[in-house]
Amino acid sequence: MTLPSPFFELLHTDPCGARRGRFHTLHGTVETPIFMPVGTAATVKTLSSADLNAVGAQIILGNTYHLFLRPGHAVIAQLGGLHRFMSWSGPILTDSGGYQVFSLGATRRIREEGVTFRSHLDGSALFLSPEIAIQIQEALGSDIMMQLDECPPYPADRSYLVQSLRLSLRWARRSLDARNPAGGQALFGIVQGGMEADLRRESAEGLVEMGFDGYALGGLSVGEPKERMEEVLSYAPGLLPNHQPRYLMGVGKPADLVEAVGAGLDMFDCVLPTRNARNGQLLTQYGPMNIKQARFRDDPQPIDAACGCETCRHYSRAYLHHLFRNKEITGLRLMSLHNLHYYLQLMADMRAAIQQDRFAGFRRDFSSRQSISHD
Repeated sequence: MTLPSPFFELLHTDPCGARRGRFHTLHGTVETPIFMPVGTAATVKTLSSADLNAVGAQIILGNTYHLFLRPGHAVIAQLGGLHRFMSWSGPILTDSGGYQVFSLGATRRIREEGVTFRSHLDGSALFLSPEIAIQIQEALGSDIMMQLDECPPYPADRSYLVQSLRLSLRWARRSLDARNPAGGQALFGIVQGGMEADLRRESAEGLVEMGFDGYALGGLSVGEPKERMEEVLSYAPGLLPNHQPRYLMGVGKPADLVEAVGAGLDMFDCVLPTRNARNGQLLTQYGPMNIKQARFRDDPQPIDAACGCETCRHYSRAYLHHLFRNKEITGLRLMSLHNLHYYLQLMADMRAAIQQDRFAGFRRDFSSRQSISHD
């Protein structure tokens, strides 16, 4: 098997710079810009693969670190790969585990060879290198693999950022060398460099010279002020090739996605829609709604009258309030369905706006509506 050619097609660019594209994998074609629901441990929490299809998911994300720990990539490979294991027939992107290792903080030790860390499950000592991360992802059989990188914290000294991005570049080279080019899997490099424009440029130029199938912006949404992230997004997409997909990792809120699409980015993931749903926050065209509030106890309306998801078609705010207050699992599923439908419909609406050269107006209308909050 080989990677489909072309892997990515840039179909249209809006005057503001937003891009409409399409990439091809062995498990299907994905229309961009696209949001990828996060299925960290081979599941998008509370939802089945049938649910994901129903809300319009085109591609989902799994995580190398968590699947490496449990059940183990060898077990998943023996059972036919991640697609068969979780009964998902569409494309899958796997994160390399770099961000999860970053999150372990003091329990990790980073050196040239790789990262030594302690399992968050039982405290056992483990080792992850660029080569092992590729080996795991190839065993999982994901359609898009990510290089192992080091995600620096915010804030960080410039000297640390320089050392970190250059280590990530060396790991990128090793990731490419370890990859089986006949496996049919794409491999993305990850741009680091913190909030420093010249370091972001150095990282991007080094990765582009190596020649990846796509490129991601990492090291954002790690605690930096919103203005700093917006500053990076104002120039960083332009450092990446026009003819390849651009992925913004771990971002974010609906307003962040609209701004990032306007900046010329194509792919996104975040736990926010499902995590917030499980905590009672629902997303609507007029901003977030906290279903825990007592005023929804006898409200017969759907979450959002303009929404066509299963939850809004069949269930009231009062019912969801009741389910949440009584800790009923059904409520978590119905609210997760709604929030993911909201995200994926938002992406579909942006694709249509880009295709019709009206993204600037779409962005203005979106911002105006979202200023009306239910909270």
